[in-house]
Amino acid sequence: MDWLVNLFTSSESVAHIALLYALVIAVGVYLGKLKVAGISLGVTFVLFAGIVAGHFGFTAPTPILTFIQDFGLILFVFMIGMQVGPGFFESFGTAGIKLNGLAATAILLNVLVMFGCYYVFFDTTDKTTLPMMVGTLYGAVTNTPGLGAANEALTSVFGNAAPPIASAYACAYPLGVLGIIGAIIAVRLICKVKLEKEEADLDAQAAADMTKKPHKMHLEVSNKYLEGKTLLQVHDFLNRDFVCSRILHDGHVSIPNRNTVFHVGDQLYIVCAEPDYEAIVAFIGPVIQVDWDQQDRPIVSKRVLITNPKLNGKTLGQMHFSRAAGVNVTRVTRHGMDIFASPTLPLQVGDRVMVVGPEDAVTRVTETMGNQIKRLDAPNIATIFVGVFIGIIFGSIPLAIPGMPVPLKLGIAGGPLIIAILIGRYGYKIKLVTYTTTSANMMLREIGLVLFLASVGIKAGDTFFNTVVEGDGLLYVLTGFIITVVPILIVGTIARLRFKFNYFTIAGMLAGTYTDPPALAYSNSICTKEAPAVGYSTVYPLAMFLRILAAQLVVLFFCG
Repeated sequence: MDWLVNLFTSSESVAHIALLYALVIAVGVYLGKLKVAGISLGVTFVLFAGIVAGHFGFTAPTPILTFIQDFGLILFVFMIGMQVGPGFFESFGTAGIKLNGLAATAILLNVLVMFGCYYVFFDTTDKTTLPMMVGTLYGAVTNTPGLGAANEALTSVFGNAAPPIASAYACAYPLGVLGIIGAIIAVRLICKVKLEKEEADLDAQAAADMTKKPHKMHLEVSNKYLEGKTLLQVHDFLNRDFVCSRILHDGHVSIPNRNTVFHVGDQLYIVCAEPDYEAIVAFIGPVIQVDWDQQDRPIVSKRVLITNPKLNGKTLGQMHFSRAAGVNVTRVTRHGMDIFASPTLPLQVGDRVMVVGPEDAVTRVTETMGNQIKRLDAPNIATIFVGVFIGIIFGSIPLAIPGMPVPLKLGIAGGPLIIAILIGRYGYKIKLVTYTTTSANMMLREIGLVLFLASVGIKAGDTFFNTVVEGDGLLYVLTGFIITVVPILIVGTIARLRFKFNYFTIAGMLAGTYTDPPALAYSNSICTKEAPAVGYSTVYPLAMFLRILAAQLVVLFFCG
């Protein structure tokens, strides 16, 4: 049985290290699924499994633990950036600016409350206390990438003598999860919110909201001014985007192009953005019912999946589908949302487009677009690692700031995150195929996260219990709870009473500000609409970036 003993005790062997990570991650993931009062810690329980393993000496060489920890963090934040990148800049609409402003305020308040607790409860002469409070801060706001960024910054300041802030993080994290949900409930009570009324308000808002979704209609040309005018002339004069996918003239149906001539009495199938449909009806003619069976060539409509990388980034106008192929693209579905097919819309791999035209022409266009779903089953590994390469270089650029002991760097957390957001949003401009299936993104992200958490937990294991039992562990729990709750109560109340946001949007925004999935799950459980998810996704990208940046700024400015 010596071989079995050596497998668990010989920390230098590859088999031992692989066994260590497999056991810690498996136990942590399974225990993380256990719910208390309907709430679970999720994958973060891997951190606590690692702490237990490290405490009992089941560990690995520190350089290996550090490498796996940092690589896991890079993979995790990069895949987050790739996911949020396409919608990052679009989140700053009118309401988005306010929500992101509130989120930034909450993040600033978290830092200020942390400093307040530091000066009130702790010995400020001890140089290790403030770094431990940073660990408490990120446990309180349940933000793991921020912990990684703080750890990296501390290593640049203290070297190998960096304080074990993961212990403070672990102390504050469990009550942080509960505190976020409890504070969201408290905002509801303070503002005297009635959930039924909030649901009704969402229904009324949805009915009144004129979005950019495609609007389909059949019209008859009744404006005598249009007699003899081409489709292009009508489009330019009206100065509104629309697609005419079919025209019925003299009893025959055809696919129009820019040179098709309109006549009074022609019947059209028009697709446009919803805000434009009234103006188009007023200019062209009334809405009617049309029988499209009268046609010289069979006309079909088909949803086609873009899998051809050569089309990535090209606009619909550049493709000349109507003129060259005799078909029209009426709408595009991206990330589950229908988008009006404007000529200036750039196509991306993974888009589904509605193509209308003669069957043989639609078949030719389908072949051009790809429409091979198997191509999308695998992640674009080259794009991911090109982005990681650039992100690490970008994060390593030193920025000398007066008063800081070492130059500011975005590091292995901030650099890859920013590059991933930019690639996710603008990668098509440099012909990078950024499409990754949701399941592939989640898999890579979760692998990175569990590797990071397991490594942090194992490294912190030998000091954790001393910190909790003999040190300031209970004080970290208390101050962590204060750091969690106070900013939510302030910002949530302001969002409701000052900005009049719907409570469900506020709940999602607060969950996104704290990057906390359990809080989002609770918010979704009390609402039948998408408002919590919208609020969460609107502030999540900026909140994640600010959390990572704040960790480094606090450490480099105040812990040196």
